Amino acid sequence: MNRLPEEFKKRMKQMLGEEYGAFLKSYGDTRRPGLRVNILRERAGMLEVAPLFGMQPISWAPHGFYYDPLTRPGKHPLHEAGAYYIQEPSAMAVAALSGIRPGMRVLDLCAAPGGKSTQLASMLDGEGVLYSNEIHPARAKILSQNIERMGITNAVVLNEDPEKLAKRFPLYFDTVVVDAPCSGEGMFNKEEEAIPNWSPENVELCACRQSGILDCAAEMTAPGGTLVYSTCTFAPKENEQNAAKFVMRHPDFQILDIPAHLGPDYMERTGLAAGRPEYASDEEIPGKILDSLSGTIRLWPHKLEGEGHYLAVFRKEGSALRRRAAGARPVRDREAIKLYKEFCEETLSQKGVRRMESFLKDGPEASLTLFGKELYRIPESAGLDGLKVLRPGLHLGTLKKNRFEPSHALAAALEAGDVKCSAELSDGFEDVLGDGNAARAYLRGESLRTQDCAQIRGDKGWCLVTDCGFSCGWGKLSGDQIKNHYPKGLRRPY
Repeated sequence: MNRLPEEFKKRMKQMLGEEYGAFLKSYGDTRRPGLRVNILRERAGMLEVAPLFGMQPISWAPHGFYYDPLTRPGKHPLHEAGAYYIQEPSAMAVAALSGIRPGMRVLDLCAAPGGKSTQLASMLDGEGVLYSNEIHPARAKILSQNIERMGITNAVVLNEDPEKLAKRFPLYFDTVVVDAPCSGEGMFNKEEEAIPNWSPENVELCACRQSGILDCAAEMTAPGGTLVYSTCTFAPKENEQNAAKFVMRHPDFQILDIPAHLGPDYMERTGLAAGRPEYASDEEIPGKILDSLSGTIRLWPHKLEGEGHYLAVFRKEGSALRRRAAGARPVRDREAIKLYKEFCEETLSQKGVRRMESFLKDGPEASLTLFGKELYRIPESAGLDGLKVLRPGLHLGTLKKNRFEPSHALAAALEAGDVKCSAELSDGFEDVLGDGNAARAYLRGESLRTQDCAQIRGDKGWCLVTDCGFSCGWGKLSGDQIKNHYPKGLRRPY
C-alpha cells in the first residue's frame, strides 16, 4: 500500500470518491489465484480432482476456479499435460464475455503468454480457426508452447506487427481480441515489480500505442463482426477515453451494452461493474458515445476476488461477411502421405482415425501441408507467405528416413481411446498428488517399466502416455520397457 505512487493514489481517490478507502484496503487483502480447466481435455474428468486443489468456482468465468496456493498446481504433472491453465481470475472475463462461438474465425492480436488464446480456443471447441499473434519473439515462443500444451488443433501462431497483419487480413475476422499492452495498474497487487515503472507519462504512451493497435484491429474486423478490447489498468485514458475515441474515429463501430445483456442480477452476483462515462466527460466526446460507455465493464479489486481489468466490446455495422481463405496447398509428396498413413494404421484406433479425419473436415480449406520434413494440419490456408509463423497449425510429426515420427503436439491432441497402445501412470485421482509417481519420472525424461504403470493397453510400438486420463506425450513400448519420447526442451526436474 505504501509503495503505490502518490500521483496514482491521488488520481484513484478522485476517480472513486467514497469507494477509495475500500479500494486501498484491497491491497492488503490476500488474493486467491485462479486456474481454468481445459474443456478440450475435460472428457478425462478434471473436475474430479477439484477437491485436491481446493478449487472453488469463479462466478464470471465458466470452467474457472480459485485454488489453494499451497497445493501448487503449476508444479503438478497435470499442468504439463494441459489439464488446466493457471490464469488470473479477472483476466478470464475477457474471453468469457467475448461472444465467441464454434466455427468463427478469431484473431487474438496481443496474445502472449496465451491465457486468453487458450480460453478462446476452448470456446471454439475445435471448430473454426484461431490466429494467435504476439509481436515479441520470446513471448511468442511461450505462446506457441502453451497452444501445444493445451492440445489445440485449430490455431495458427504468428509473430508479427499489427500493421503488417492489417494489410494482409482486411475485413477477415469474425472477432478480433485486443488485450492491449498497458500501464498495468490493475496488477500492482499481484506484480509489485510493475509499480516503479508507473508514471503519468507512461499512461499517455500506453494510451497512444493502444489507439494504434485498435485501428489495425478495426481494419481486420469483418462487417457484422466484433472487436473486443481489454486492459489490466484503471486509467481512464487507457479505458473509457480510448474506447470513446475509437468509436469517434470509426463511426462504423458501436459499443455493445454488456451489463444490459448480462442483466442486473448477474452483475450484482459476480461483482462486475459498468464502465464510467464520467471518466471521459472532459474529453469533448459526443453525448451519445459518452452514454454508451456505461455498456463497458470494469473489474475492481474491492468489488470482487480478482485484479483490476477493463473490457469493451464493439460491433462493426453491416451483415456478417465470411471471406474465403486462399486455396490450401495439399501435400503432394507421395512418400510423405504413405509414411503418415502407415503410422495412422499402425498406431491409431478406429476412433483415432476418425478423429484425425475430423481434423480435416473443420473447414473447406483445411489440409495437410509439408514444411521441409515437418507435416502440419493447416486449419485454413490464408496466404501466410512472408509472415513470421511459429505454428501454422497442428504439428503432426516429422518425416525421417523410411518412417514417420509423431510430434508432441499430436500426442497432446489425442486421448487414450484414440490409440491402440497407451500407458496410464496414475492409479486414480487419489494418487494424483504423489511426489514419487511415474508421471514425474516421465516428465523428467526417464524411461518407464510397464510394472511402474497403473495400466497398459497394447503390446508394442508408439504408446500414448497418460496421467489420470490426460495425455502427457509419447513413449515407445518394447517388451517391459517404455522408451521416453517426451521432448527434451520440456523436461522438468521434478
